[in-house]
Formats: sequence, C-alpha cells, structure tokens
Amino acid sequence: MLIPYDQLEADTLTRLIEDFVTRDGTDNGDETPLETRVLRVRHALSKGQAVIFFDLDSQQCQLMLKHDVPKEYFDE
Repeated sequence: MLIPYDQLEADTLTRLIEDFVTRDGTDNGDETPLETRVLRVRHALSKGQAVIFFDLDSQQCQLMLKHDVPKEYFDE
C-alpha cells in the first residue's frame, strides 16, 4: 500500500525519513549532515521519485524509489 507523504503529520514524516537515512548501511561512509540527507529525501518524495510503502504482511513502513515498487501498487 502506498501512503501519500503529504497525508502524514509533519513530525511523523520527519521521524520516518530520519530513521531511513540513519539506518545501518545507508550512509556508506557519507558524511553529509543529517539535515541535508533529510531534505534530499523530502525532495525525492515531493518530486514523486520516492514513495512511502506500507507492507501489509510485515506491517512495516519503508521509503522506496518509485521504480522499485511493483506496478500493481500504483493501480490501487
């Protein structure tokens, strides 16, 4: 299920993005400040390049690049 980013509370969206950009394996030695990484993700969401995907089976929410999401989720 896709969750429109603009329907989340601002604090919830910020926490989701911060969790995503600070996960193990996501920095790959990148020393970019947290605020900059958060802004990049916000920009990708606003441009439709990234989406918030909620997996009903695992009950987990994750950020994904739009092209990585199976097409059937865009037909809902």
